Amino acid sequence: MSEPRTANLKITNRYGLHARPATDFATVASEYTCDIRVKANGEDADGKSVMELMFLAATKGTTLEVTCTGDDADDCLARLAELVNSGFDEDD
Repeated sequence: MSEPRTANLKITNRYGLHARPATDFATVASEYTCDIRVKANGEDADGKSVMELMFLAATKGTTLEVTCTGDDADDCLARLAELVNSGFDEDD
């Protein structure tokens, strides 16, 4: 198994990691075989679980620490970073 890959990603969309962005995140994460953990506000979540992601209560300005571990970790982390950095394609 490859070394874990970690990135700190800042939530920039107005309403944070609510239902739709959490679903988008989990959907992308589920396309990969690697393990994905997301930390924010002192909590830890499975990146493939919409409910766990929503329980992070990540509002605008929150930094997510995303760690991917597995063979496709680099590709997964790049896709997730692109998603978060795009503000989940939400218009403000």
